[in-house]
Amino acid sequence: MLIRREVPGDESAIRRVHAEAFAPLSPGGQPVEPRLVDDLRAGDAYLDALSLVAVADGEVVGHVCCTRATLLPGGAPVLGLGPLGVRPGHQRRGVGAALVHAVLGAADALDEPLVVLLGHPDYYPRFGFRPAAEIGVEPEHPDWVPFFQARTLTRYRPELRGRFRYAPPFDDL
Repeated sequence: MLIRREVPGDESAIRRVHAEAFAPLSPGGQPVEPRLVDDLRAGDAYLDALSLVAVADGEVVGHVCCTRATLLPGGAPVLGLGPLGVRPGHQRRGVGAALVHAVLGAADALDEPLVVLLGHPDYYPRFGFRPAAEIGVEPEHPDWVPFFQARTLTRYRPELRGRFRYAPPFDDL
């Protein structure tokens, strides 16, 4: 498996990754994640250097991205991680973990201070995520609290506190 940046031409494979990965969570409907990635890519919050794919046998089997987010008030720039998707036939083989490690390393190398996500509280702590409230970062929606997590990076400063705001395409979910 190879982890690399998304390149032009990967778009349809990335759509397929998220459609297949999130289909079990969207019975009777289409998952929102493929459209979300397209909408993020079309906006100003998309960071090309933080959109990574996992390639196995020449095929894109996983994708993760981080997009520009802010902390309010003040608008301090931070990152929102997600979506993260792995095609079902490649799940539970370390693809998702490799993508998370790679995107966190890339974000740290780019001097980003903080990564926030909504995710399973049993999965993400292995990557250093913890409840965001522990560092003074609050979600826009109170019902997110059990899944709302943050990971500090090298450039993190304790004054980075406030209400987290995802990139605008997340508003349409």
